[in-house]
Amino acid sequence: MEKYQINDLERLTGIKAHTIRIWEKRYNLIEPHRTATNIRFYDDLQLKKILNVSTLLESGYKISKVAVLNDDEMNKKVQNAQENSSENIANNAYVSDLIISMLAYDEVGFEKIFSTVVLRYGLYDAMLNVIYPFLAKTGVLWISSKLMPSQEHMACALIRRKLSAAIDGLPSPNKLDKTFLLYLPDDEWHELSLVFSDYLVRRAGYKTVYLGQNVPVKNLDDLVLKVKPTHALTFNISRKKPTDIQNHISAMKKHSKNVTFMIGGNLAPINELNQIKNLVLLRHPNDLVEILTK
Repeated sequence: MEKYQINDLERLTGIKAHTIRIWEKRYNLIEPHRTATNIRFYDDLQLKKILNVSTLLESGYKISKVAVLNDDEMNKKVQNAQENSSENIANNAYVSDLIISMLAYDEVGFEKIFSTVVLRYGLYDAMLNVIYPFLAKTGVLWISSKLMPSQEHMACALIRRKLSAAIDGLPSPNKLDKTFLLYLPDDEWHELSLVFSDYLVRRAGYKTVYLGQNVPVKNLDDLVLKVKPTHALTFNISRKKPTDIQNHISAMKKHSKNVTFMIGGNLAPINELNQIKNLVLLRHPNDLVEILTK
């Protein structure tokens, strides 16, 4: 049984910890577990219930009406909210269901939700409006050490499989004025954002040279000389030092002084590099989309 603190529930659901405590007393909504030192904590099923409660409250239900529902009744109302509510409410419900399926290792359920979202919106909007927020909340679980690597790997492997199939179905590049070099620096292994970026760039009609994970800086010299990219796109996930990132930028500009270097992920160390010419920070996929549509 995984243990969640009440602050974890607040970050994942948007419901204040103080409000959750009131609901515990007033409606017996959930009863927290207690450690030997009387510190409250919650399990996966209780997290699932609070996520569902959050969805129904967004859909206009009163907490007094939600609190008396059994699990089956609540699940049916959440499904109805997904199908009939506004896009914003439905998207939040989809994100919650993806988290629940991931924590339960429910690959069939995860894939069903993913397919439903893609069928409703198309892959592009599904990724931007549901999968990206899901990954952001997954990051919360990582930070609080509540997510096992195997849970994240299951979810990411399925999303990557869908993206790879979509990329294979895209037409050949028809805009030849730009070439995007996509890679992750050495000791970077979380590739999903890079795969999504590859999809966005190729969908926009541009050529990509995709290198993938763990590319040592020494390998960039010869590569940049041959490929001559106009843009280099990477992600800093594992909190590298500014000097490590500077080395990669220098390797790019050694042979291609006008290359635009784009970086996403953990941008805190990048603030020290903001004087570098042609450095673009990607804080959201829409930042990349905006560049591609100029």
